Amino acid sequence: MAALTSASLLSTTAYAQSVDLSQWSPEYIKSIAGTETYDTAGHCAEVVPLDYTGRLTYWWTGPTEASPQIEHKINDEFWAAWAETYPNIDTDAQNIDYNQLLDRLRTTLLGNAGPMVVRLQILGGVEFASKGYFQQLAPEDIGYPTADFWPGAMKSVTWQDATYGVPTNNETMGFIWNADIFERAGLDPETPPATWDDVVTYSKKIHDELGISGYGLVARQNAGNTPFRFMPQLWAFGGGALDESSESPTYQDVELGNEGSVAALQAAYDMYVRDKSVPTSALTNTQNENQAPFIAGQLAMMIAHPAEYAKMVDLAGQASGDDKAIADSVVENMRYGLIPEGPDRRAVVFGGSNMHFVENEYVEGGFDEQAAKAFACFWNSPEWSTKLAWTGSNPGNLAGFKTEWMKERLDTIKFLDVTTSMLPSGIPFPVIPEATEIMNIIVPDMLQNALTERMTVEEAAADAAAKIDSLVGGGL
Repeated sequence: MAALTSASLLSTTAYAQSVDLSQWSPEYIKSIAGTETYDTAGHCAEVVPLDYTGRLTYWWTGPTEASPQIEHKINDEFWAAWAETYPNIDTDAQNIDYNQLLDRLRTTLLGNAGPMVVRLQILGGVEFASKGYFQQLAPEDIGYPTADFWPGAMKSVTWQDATYGVPTNNETMGFIWNADIFERAGLDPETPPATWDDVVTYSKKIHDELGISGYGLVARQNAGNTPFRFMPQLWAFGGGALDESSESPTYQDVELGNEGSVAALQAAYDMYVRDKSVPTSALTNTQNENQAPFIAGQLAMMIAHPAEYAKMVDLAGQASGDDKAIADSVVENMRYGLIPEGPDRRAVVFGGSNMHFVENEYVEGGFDEQAAKAFACFWNSPEWSTKLAWTGSNPGNLAGFKTEWMKERLDTIKFLDVTTSMLPSGIPFPVIPEATEIMNIIVPDMLQNALTERMTVEEAAADAAAKIDSLVGGGL
């Protein structure tokens, strides 16, 4: 579809690139927030006339019972605004559970009964694109320049040099530490470790001085928490699963056994085996198991989202007696900083979601191109891209960072600016159908093999590299 429609739509594009990625920092983010206003309906009218009559079917994962009330409020406001802007597009939108969406989409596509438009977690799209279920779709097709979306996010919708979606929201994590523990261990309480080597050193010092865990290492098998916390370290040292950290990854070269990957694995080994400065339960831990020791003042450092602060506030509110005093102190001393650098780079996993158009033959009732484009323009506008990412993410459309709503978020969500400033360091997992197997199985297995000393560090890295080579070479 992109090749057929991009020329006409390019002439309607209203926005040039909105931000300067080279300046990205908490201070820069704050300086641009609230500096621009946008006319969502006016812009989308140039993509699809507001009086267009058609129909739309849409699947996504929206607010649940566990979501904050503000997410439900914004969701209701969005659908009301959509109905008001395009009153003649009959819309059937289904909010589907995060853990059911992929399987349900697979089943319905087999029966040619899919929706026209679907929003999937950031790596979900490549599976369907590789099987021919998704149309080619670029930001220009809905009136926005590709330059206004993070390069890392665009990688996640690219399959064999073609673009199959639009990033709706972007997520990165930050590095959290307890300033009080740092001070008692003889470290600067207001300065996080600058490098991953510092993390190893700090973790050992905290354990030696105070007898508690320094860094919240997690290495559980078949759990997404493990690659989300180990891959930033691996990439920082110059390693990789494949070549996903390069500017133009080909996903042909296996890097898991290279010198950088071995160095990162050695650092994890040093903390767990040599120094014993991380939780002994790290082999079965996810991030959830780090929360209890952190709020109890028994863990000094970990990687997590901005929402971790709200979780600690909740836990402190549930505590009583002496535990309450400790928990309140932890919340007061909680700090967020950039994830440490390595010899090669500063890195973090680039997460989020993407919007996709389903090929006509797999859509129940047929694909309405104009209705789909109008909807995608509206959802991914600077206004709604920002509002719909309110509590946990960042707008996929970079222009959203200049809106009044971004300023309101920065003013009300603590530490959002820190995790937002990690976005330029974001690296997507390999955008190949085998990515889930690599990240959830092979990478954690490598960690387990080294940390349990079933294999040496070098043997564990080589074993994992061989498994990826076999998997990618043999296909699924």
